[in-house]
Amino acid sequence: MNSNDNELIGFIRAEWDRSVPAEVEVAAKEISARYGNCVTGVIFYGSCLRTGEIEDKILDFYVIVDSYKNAYEKRWLAAANKLIPPNVFYHETDVDGMMVRVKYAVLSMDDLKYRVSAGCLNVSVWARFCQPCLLLNARDDLAFAEINEYIATAVKTMLGNLLDLKPRTVQSRELWVEAFEATYAAELRSERGGKGLEIYLLDQERYDRLTPIALEALGVSTEVAPLQKQPERQFKPAFKWMMRRWNGKWVSFLRLVKASMTFDGGIDYLAWKIRRHSGVEIEIKDWMRKWPIIAGASLFWSLRKKGAFK
Repeated sequence: MNSNDNELIGFIRAEWDRSVPAEVEVAAKEISARYGNCVTGVIFYGSCLRTGEIEDKILDFYVIVDSYKNAYEKRWLAAANKLIPPNVFYHETDVDGMMVRVKYAVLSMDDLKYRVSAGCLNVSVWARFCQPCLLLNARDDLAFAEINEYIATAVKTMLGNLLDLKPRTVQSRELWVEAFEATYAAELRSERGGKGLEIYLLDQERYDRLTPIALEALGVSTEVAPLQKQPERQFKPAFKWMMRRWNGKWVSFLRLVKASMTFDGGIDYLAWKIRRHSGVEIEIKDWMRKWPIIAGASLFWSLRKKGAFK
């Protein structure tokens, strides 16, 4: 980070200066308690943050820990989290008569730092945290400032990687829609096309205010578009985005398989999510719940043929 990043860091910090529903606070505290003193912060993100709707929804959190070794009693969970981060879990809690459902991922500070950086090939973390999020339960001021900086880095990485591919794209709408479409194409997604525009329009004012701040941090002028790079220089970023797509789809598949071991009711949740976003119906049989890894592998290709994944 340099002096040009201060406004971007401040923008993220200002977004975090807001209250959240009591149900979100309770869920975040209960999840934090599972990991004790190794928690450095809990990041709330996703559709429930954007809409404020909680009932009959699933809250999305990232639990940031200082190390996987300290986070788990079972060594295999720590090893799985380090090998293919993050681990994903499910939690339910009753808050004043409302059943609050939570999906949360566990990520270390070191992995957060790396996975928002421009050097990370996989898109999932930096593409997620360039979108609105909220830091809860920060351990101290140092942890707050560190995570604040990492989230600001995610914004720079998202736009910087798109500008490498399309250097003259500096208008807010085109920039963000192109970036979201490119990152969605680099993961296994059940959503139909046009998701990039949908995400941008959900928070258009926010992205339009953020764009000039982020471009300034990247050293890109919004008034004078960068000169078009020579064709031979376009090969490297195009190849890198091809590698991101290859990497992202396989890593997404491996995460789904791993989640089936850690996420209680995981295969039912995945079927619900795929049906919700793609309309593809999946019949979950008892043997699939008993052997979720085998079930996940057998379902993968048939679901892809039906258009559940892209």
